[in-house]
Amino acid sequence: PIIVAINKMDLPGADPERVTSELAARDVVPDNWGGDTQFVPISALTGMGIDALLEAILLQAELLELKAVPQAPARGVVIESRLDRGRGPVVTILVQNGTLRKGDIVIAGEFYGRARAMINDKGEQVDAVPPSMSAELLGLNGTPAAGDDFGVVTDERTARELADFRRDRSTEKRYALQQAARLDNLFANVGEGERR
Repeated sequence: PIIVAINKMDLPGADPERVTSELAARDVVPDNWGGDTQFVPISALTGMGIDALLEAILLQAELLELKAVPQAPARGVVIESRLDRGRGPVVTILVQNGTLRKGDIVIAGEFYGRARAMINDKGEQVDAVPPSMSAELLGLNGTPAAGDDFGVVTDERTARELADFRRDRSTEKRYALQQAARLDNLFANVGEGERR
């Protein structure tokens, strides 16, 4: 299910109808046009429409009976990551299911590590991050890409093996793309030589 938040509605030139019609052309039809997608105009700067967006999310979750299991090992997605000079890799995560606890061994993309510290959205250190919460995670050995999945594993050996496997697979994929690009260039040059 999709809920579309049309942002920047505080600007004088805001045109929500244009956004709506462009998305409708891509089969994202708003519910007031007979579709099944909720469109909510908002302004992140002024806070306009944020309450309506939260209500739309709650309604959608209630209708679909979306629930998370807090007692399970945590899994979720990486929102962003950066390398901080004083703290090392800082990974912002969103827990989608389970609870992430301090000391858990986490694998995110090609990187792994022990959750040394977790900082919530208020800047406070926490010992556990429940489902649907975000936090900054410290303790990984690198910075995974935004959108990478993360999960908790049982031991560090498993995490290291899985990270190595993912790294090897990523390297093979990059190598295959480079080889394909070289072949494309080679055939393009051969084609040009024949035309001359």
